[in-house]
Amino acid sequence: MRQRVQRRMCALWARRWPGEKAGRLLVLLGAVLVVGEAGGCKGLPTLEQQEALVRTNNLVLEQITTRAVVNAWGEPPHHRSEFTQFFVMSDLSLVPRSRVAVGEAPKGWNSGVYAGEGVYFAYPERGWLLVFLDERLVYKEALKTEQMQELVKAWAYEDRFKGRIDDTPGALGVQ
Repeated sequence: MRQRVQRRMCALWARRWPGEKAGRLLVLLGAVLVVGEAGGCKGLPTLEQQEALVRTNNLVLEQITTRAVVNAWGEPPHHRSEFTQFFVMSDLSLVPRSRVAVGEAPKGWNSGVYAGEGVYFAYPERGWLLVFLDERLVYKEALKTEQMQELVKAWAYEDRFKGRIDDTPGALGVQ
């Protein structure tokens, strides 16, 4: 019943104002293009701009690549690459599961999760832990020296139990 009423209303609307449908479509298309131009479809800053941001400690999420960080600060003293689960926050930022206590959820989390190959850079002298996903900075955390030391020790402990198969890229026939 409800669908029939809706169809009749749409038919009446189309007969009454035949050109208005096309006009609304054009207005909608124009609005989408304006929003896309204004900020929704921007790419990454140039590598030089990214390096300048890193040098000034302006670590903008989703705007900085691993290459820019390495070029600006040098190779990280400690790094790690592992399959990582991320909590998707209400503002769409990502928090690695490893940075949250077991059994807890970060404040502001509403149930979204994402997973991928996370690349961790630890810079103890600068006090930063940086996490990249798909070559883009997705998480940053300022850590004190003691916290950084604990993290690096935990990584070293976990590495002791890695099998040779974990370290060999082509061991399973996957390149």
